[in-house]
Amino acid sequence: MFRHRDKGRNYIHNVQLAALLSIVAGIVNIVGVLSFKTLTTNVTGHFAFFSEELYRNNYLFALLSILYVISFLLGAFLANTTMELTSRGTAHFSYSIPIGIEIILLAFVSLFNIPSSNTSVWLSCTLLLAMGLQNALVTKISGSVVRTTHLTGLFTDLGIELSQTIFYKKVNERKRLKRGILLKIIIIAGFFLGGIMGAFIYGWFERKTLLLPVIILLVALFYDRLLLGFYRLRRRQQDHSDRSTRNF
Repeated sequence: MFRHRDKGRNYIHNVQLAALLSIVAGIVNIVGVLSFKTLTTNVTGHFAFFSEELYRNNYLFALLSILYVISFLLGAFLANTTMELTSRGTAHFSYSIPIGIEIILLAFVSLFNIPSSNTSVWLSCTLLLAMGLQNALVTKISGSVVRTTHLTGLFTDLGIELSQTIFYKKVNERKRLKRGILLKIIIIAGFFLGGIMGAFIYGWFERKTLLLPVIILLVALFYDRLLLGFYRLRRRQQDHSDRSTRNF
């Protein structure tokens, strides 16, 4: 799911990635709104808030919106930088550091309980950093096929592809469109499911609801490592069998 890159990826890998991380994004989004009244999975709304606060002469709040945007940007920068640095030696594990950082950030926000007048601001920035990191990670791994933290572009692409099904009649074209439409529907459904689950769980656990995406990411990492270990073991066994056959 995570370790395959570029030509090594297939449609199933992208579906798995989309389903899992869109649920994570949906949970983070609703927890950010309920806890801090802040959008934490995209920056589009923050530009609108920035313009509104400038109009109202609330310059401090306008700068706050820019801080949120910068936090998301730093997350994307951090994800790509760590992947570039680690992919040169251990390509299979270049995704581990960004996901590990995201897990730490989400766990920190869920467990942070020190009261302060600026707590909500900095915790919101932390969630935006985590989601910028996740969005860049998914974009990089999937070759810009999958994005999981915001839906505007997805609904645009989905509308275009639904329209194209009317005009494109060749078998290979329709197959490509159907796969693309299904992938986008999975992401949208995952985001909605994560939001609904997160909202209900928030009623009991509040910010500790973020421990659910932490668990999801940990399980995904463990599964990916386990699968990689299995494939390596099978390859070694196959190589040993081939050598034995040649020696015989």
